Amino acid sequence: MSTRVPRTHPYIPNSAPEVRKAMLAAVGAQDVEEFYADIPAALRLEHPLRLPEPLGSEARLVAHMEELLSRNTAVPPGRSFLGAGCYRHHVPAVVDEVVNRSEFLTAYAGEPYEDHGRFQALWEYQSLMAELLAVEVVNVPTYDGFQAAATALRMAGRATGRRRLVLVGAIDPDRLSRIRDYVRGVHELVPVPADPAAVQDALAEGDAAAVYAQLNDHCGRVDQELPRYIELAHQAGALAVVHVNPISLGVLTPPAELGADLTCGDLQPLGIHPSFGGGNAGFIGSPDDERLVAEYPSRLFGLAPTEVPGEYGFGDVAYERTSFALREEGKEWVGTAAALHGIAAGVYLALMGPHGMREIGGTILANTAYARQCLARVPGVELPDPQAVHFADFTVRYTGERSAAEIAEALLALGLHGGTPAGTDEGRYCVTELHTRADIDRLADALEEIVK
Repeated sequence: MSTRVPRTHPYIPNSAPEVRKAMLAAVGAQDVEEFYADIPAALRLEHPLRLPEPLGSEARLVAHMEELLSRNTAVPPGRSFLGAGCYRHHVPAVVDEVVNRSEFLTAYAGEPYEDHGRFQALWEYQSLMAELLAVEVVNVPTYDGFQAAATALRMAGRATGRRRLVLVGAIDPDRLSRIRDYVRGVHELVPVPADPAAVQDALAEGDAAAVYAQLNDHCGRVDQELPRYIELAHQAGALAVVHVNPISLGVLTPPAELGADLTCGDLQPLGIHPSFGGGNAGFIGSPDDERLVAEYPSRLFGLAPTEVPGEYGFGDVAYERTSFALREEGKEWVGTAAALHGIAAGVYLALMGPHGMREIGGTILANTAYARQCLARVPGVELPDPQAVHFADFTVRYTGERSAAEIAEALLALGLHGGTPAGTDEGRYCVTELHTRADIDRLADALEEIVK
């Protein structure tokens, strides 16, 4: 039983004690705490939040927020070498102009008979994204790429009726945490090194629903063995689920062309600004296979002719499979989505076109190779995998006495953001099309002073 004293909250409906009591009685519960029984004790806050006293007026609140915001300082692109899932790319001005239009920015929900523009924009996004991924079906975006990975794996589990999920290579720890949380109680996770022999051994035990691999892993390494993982998955009767950085697909082969059943990732690199805890949206793509399409929990928009010749409408495809139609019987619950970010990605892809995507992908590949070469020439710095191809992200190893954390702190003192510790003696860096050779040379010079 909760020890909190019930009270009426001025901004929360149905918070009056007598109303709460009636609602609990109606559902057969003694206390609100019963609804949170599945949340592990380690994640629960057992004391009130340590908050200051409430401000007395809107004017004081505005002044307080403005003071907090004034502490933020912008980091020039050439001085930030952070990546690992959230990247700084150039966002064309027209992307912001379109997504900030009121008909998109405020259109949270809606139906085909009242919201043709938003549905059409999302259909256009799905079409452009499908071309980039070399697939036929793309969902309306999930919350983020972490959720897209977790949902794609649950889709594979439902489609195959199997339990085990083989996870290949170095996966972002936060993404892995989301996957583990989302599939626990249903699937067993089997992490293996990025090695075909290890994947084959894991599949030999049987009952594998999917092999989850990455076109470029958490360290940015392009995995040359990806076609082999996909082949091994299919030989074992499992599905191949591949995570990608979508901006790399202008120069790297889309996993679907290698045989991947489901392709997933985060839209953030495609015209979406990084922000504090936001700026993300997840995508899932597949062939137009009824077995897979039936397992999408999220909305899919399609095009259909109307009674007027030459006129088309846009609306839900197979709506009856979603939790909107099935409610508690849905395969997964889907609510708030990052659909606005999907529209941003659609505008970005329309502006870039195939040539633009090839150009930006090639630029990032070249900048990454140059940065790795420059940093490897610094005494006390070496590459853990000098022969590998990397895209955007890469890791270096320090051989001197200073730890990775100390080096990252020293860089920050010089106004350079990078070298995120990836262990005691390894630091992670990232470059994009926004970095010039002079930016990379400045980083190398700073490291030469710090590491020696």
